[in-house]
Amino acid sequence: MMEWLQDSWEWLTTLVTSLPWQVLGVWSLTICLLGVGLIGSVLPLLPGPFLIFIAGVLHTVLLPEQGMSWVGLVILALLLVVSYFVDMAAGAMGARWFGASRWGILGVFVGGVVGLFFAPLGFLLGPLAGGLVFELIFAKKRMAPAVKSTWGTLLGTGVGLAVRLVLSGAMTATVLLDVIW
Repeated sequence: MMEWLQDSWEWLTTLVTSLPWQVLGVWSLTICLLGVGLIGSVLPLLPGPFLIFIAGVLHTVLLPEQGMSWVGLVILALLLVVSYFVDMAAGAMGARWFGASRWGILGVFVGGVVGLFFAPLGFLLGPLAGGLVFELIFAKKRMAPAVKSTWGTLLGTGVGLAVRLVLSGAMTATVLLDVIW
């Protein structure tokens, strides 16, 4: 019985000392950042696409022999820029689609900036309140058309969220496919 225990202990110590802990650590960090990045693409306080970008760059820096190619990094950076553009413009495009004036679109942007300081509800309520207030006060619209353009802001933000999730999935796939192949 003791011989089996001693053999098992020797096998375990040989296994532990022979494992490439640095590689496992980098892969663990990469997978964690990719997962948190995907979650962050729909949660307000986490910069999801940016975390996915950081995962690809860190993996490349920490494991250059297993890292991403330059083409993969450029594609990842382009997807990051597109993701943030969609994030910023989706609410305003939805408002415009539902008949918002230039004042209403400006209100969506101003409300979005002010809403940043009142997280997490401010991320959603800021652009809505900004668009409604600017439509009522500066564009001098009645309540019904102002509410309609505000509804467009809400729908545009929802569509932008869905597009950002798809782009984050594409970024994650880019990192994994580029690293594995």
